[in-house]
Amino acid sequence: MTKLLLALFGVAVLVGAPVSAQDYQAEAKKLMEHAEVKKAFAYVEAHKDDILKEWIGLTEINAPSGNERERAEAVRKLLESYQLDKVFYDKQGNLIGLRKGTDANRKAVVVDAHLDTVFQEGLKIKAEIRDGKLFAPGVGDDTRNLEAMLATIRALNDAHIKTTADLLFVFSVEEETSMVGAKFFIAEHKAQISSYIALDGGFENLTYGGIGINWYKHHFLGAGGHTRSKTPPYSATLPMARAIERIYALERPKDPEVNLNIGMLGGAEVVNAKAADAWFTVDLRSTEQSLIDEFEKKIAAIVREEAAREGMQVKTELVTEKLPAAQIPGNRESFTVRMAEAVHRAIGFDNVQLTNTASNNANIAFLAGVPAFSTGCAPCGGDHSLGEWCAIEPFYKGVKKLILLEVALAGLQ
Repeated sequence: MTKLLLALFGVAVLVGAPVSAQDYQAEAKKLMEHAEVKKAFAYVEAHKDDILKEWIGLTEINAPSGNERERAEAVRKLLESYQLDKVFYDKQGNLIGLRKGTDANRKAVVVDAHLDTVFQEGLKIKAEIRDGKLFAPGVGDDTRNLEAMLATIRALNDAHIKTTADLLFVFSVEEETSMVGAKFFIAEHKAQISSYIALDGGFENLTYGGIGINWYKHHFLGAGGHTRSKTPPYSATLPMARAIERIYALERPKDPEVNLNIGMLGGAEVVNAKAADAWFTVDLRSTEQSLIDEFEKKIAAIVREEAAREGMQVKTELVTEKLPAAQIPGNRESFTVRMAEAVHRAIGFDNVQLTNTASNNANIAFLAGVPAFSTGCAPCGGDHSLGEWCAIEPFYKGVKKLILLEVALAGLQ
């Protein structure tokens, strides 16, 4: 095995020997058999009702992105009772709990779930249990993972588990809008992080790379006018329509894939007016940044050409800050990702799928060069809708998976 695995697990093998998938899987299964890990798992089984009740309580605290403090304070009060080494807010508003390891020279393992939701302020949330599922806006994205983090801390404490490396539990802000919480935290701490777990989406699967996302709003600007006016002859909707047709006709590669969507359109305020400002949005994504850049230029050229054809002007807005494609060379074969894959298999996910299309706080870690992955702790559906739901019983398996991930990556003392 590598020196890293040797140092982490104390396995008496020759340094420099190749590390196989079987080596990782054997180590993950071995960790599951430790008495302390079994005790942590038993804690989850014995406290299902308490975990569910707390999950419901957190879900019913609405936390619009940028206005997460009420939910954060509820979490902080819980953390303060866990006898962590430190609980604090950073300057960006992220809530952080530190559980110290036994080796001050080891870099920390970060577990991150975001506090915010996509729902408007003032929304009254009432969770409902039906057919083995918990229904409520935000129950899955990302409250299931907030509760999973809290439950694992209690389970680790109950089992008296000591990890070699520090565990940093980050309850981050504004993931849904700008990922500013993760950006601030990682910029402050990246030199001290060995592995970054972003809990957001997924259950049986994990992602090891980040897709790039660019959002634009392209405007066609003309003089407008009444329906019967002679000049200008056309509404700004005409060059917009022609541009949309040409953009959708662009041939796009399949490997790596380019995703393109024109999701929103706008124009005049009334039926009997030629639009002076007609606009559409573009959502452009790929795991290859050069392809995003290439299609960005192609789309911009089409927009300019169709506007010029009718003597109109163009204005392009960036809807949100660009998220570059984030692919760390070798991350798929890194200790962090290989061990995470082994944990998924050890816990019972035989068909775990690994992809490189994350679009969450893991992307920020990838961009900083920090070994990372994203996964989740329950199967859910209806994300970002009022009908959002999560399956309840599998959630407890997801909590156990997270316990094993924490122990496997931080090292069991």
